[in-house]
Order: sequence, then structure tokens, then C-alpha cells
Amino acid sequence: MGIQDVIEGKKQWRAHMARVKALPPDYQIACKEIQRYLFKIGSADLADGHLLTGIVDFFEEGVAAGKGVLELIGDDVAAFCDDLVRDSRTGADSDQESIGGRSGTAEK
Repeated sequence: MGIQDVIEGKKQWRAHMARVKALPPDYQIACKEIQRYLFKIGSADLADGHLLTGIVDFFEEGVAAGKGVLELIGDDVAAFCDDLVRDSRTGADSDQESIGGRSGTAEK
């Protein structure tokens, strides 16, 4: 990853956060909690940025429709996130594949 990639990544992140800050306060809180959860589980889908952008798009549509954030995601942020990444690879999956082993098994 070169310096230009880092600069471009920072620009994209700032633009993303500007969109989040433009949301109503309850949506901002939910968005930040979703980001925190997804970063913690290490979803591989975060690398391309489409997942977070899609969530902000979804929230902006909810605001335009006059819905509260809990109407969109429910009361359990973790369950919402788990549904989003159910079929996605995690960082641990990528790491496991890169070392050529399977989770929980040792080669003999």
C-alpha cells in the first residue's frame, strides 16, 4: 500500500464520517455502534468500504422516510450486524487461509 492509497483512504473515511455526522443524533449513535461492532469482529467486507457506505445509504433512506433508527435495525445492534455479515468472511478466515490450515486443527 503506497502513500497515495493511504491518502485516498483517509479522504474516503472523512467523506463517510461527514455523511454520518449529517444524520440525526439517534442514527449517528447507531451507525457508530455498528462500525465499532464490525471493526471488532473484523469483517473482510469492510476493506472495500461498500458495507459501511451501504449502511449510511440505508440510514439516509430511513431518515427521508421519516422512520426512527430502531424501526430499521431493531433493538439489538449486534443481531443486526450479525445478519449483515452472516455469509461474509472475517479477518480470521483470511488469516487462517493464508497459513493454509483450518481453525482448531493441527497438522501431524
